[in-house]
Amino acid sequence: MVYDGLLAKHALSNLRFLQLIRKTSLDFIGYRNFAFILSGILVILGLAGFVQIVRGAANLGVDFSGGTMVQYRADRPFTLDKVRAALANTGIEGYSLQEVPEEHVLIVRVKKSVATVGDIETGITNSLKEGLPGTRFVMESKAEIGSTVSRELRRKALIAIGISFAGIICYLAFRFNLSFGVAATAATFHDVLAVLGILFILNKEITLLTITALLTLGGYSLTDTVVVFDRIRENIKHYKKLPFAEIINRSINEMLGRTIITSLTTMMVILCIFFLGGVVIHDFAFTLLSGVLIGTYSSVFVASPVVYLWHKGKAPR
Repeated sequence: MVYDGLLAKHALSNLRFLQLIRKTSLDFIGYRNFAFILSGILVILGLAGFVQIVRGAANLGVDFSGGTMVQYRADRPFTLDKVRAALANTGIEGYSLQEVPEEHVLIVRVKKSVATVGDIETGITNSLKEGLPGTRFVMESKAEIGSTVSRELRRKALIAIGISFAGIICYLAFRFNLSFGVAATAATFHDVLAVLGILFILNKEITLLTITALLTLGGYSLTDTVVVFDRIRENIKHYKKLPFAEIINRSINEMLGRTIITSLTTMMVILCIFFLGGVVIHDFAFTLLSGVLIGTYSSVFVASPVVYLWHKGKAPR
């Protein structure tokens, strides 16, 4: 409303926007073969990671691999950093912590191991007593997360990703045409698999929070791609006599500054989360950070070249 009011009063006649890149004339379509080779490598790594996740052989979190969950209630507030320090000497590996601050509740999830539920609960309880002597933790419940539940969660996570891809195709096919919808889906699919491959290579734990980050970066990548597609559609109408490759290059170059600024500002926020958010959301922030970088790349070097190849180098009319 403020912007519209100032615009109506002609108070924004000298409005200037930040431009990191003044004017470029890069041949993005000309680089498509090199980009496809790089993307092919990333996708292969992602598919390898995906297969391992489906098999249950990747570094999966408790929700996906099964394990033990123990819930405690404390008599006073506590911090997860102190709890983590107390559990450091237990010998228990692959655990995650969750806090319900208002109720002073601590939930400990431990990956499936040879230890029994009782042994794990005893080890955690003793470590909490020794590491936080001023806080009394009472065990409220303990349960084992079976393989059936973990398989169901993996299945639902894959269904959620599949539905999101189908929605992308339908939306862009309606707004533009089928080729744009398929290209955007291919770019989003590429982004998710590429990040998944990076997580797999670095042996990052795949949790529900990681899946949330993958779905989030899919939406981010799609937004950036739609902006470029919209400019391509406009330029097809304005430059009817130009070759399709030149129209695409012109469109990407016109939006390049906007793409870079948007990515940089998004990355600044994610970097703050990465360095200041703590251990709990460290992998979440890392996944988003990787996704923003790859999503920026794919909106330029993957989505638009796919449209170009779909129409065999001729602009759709």
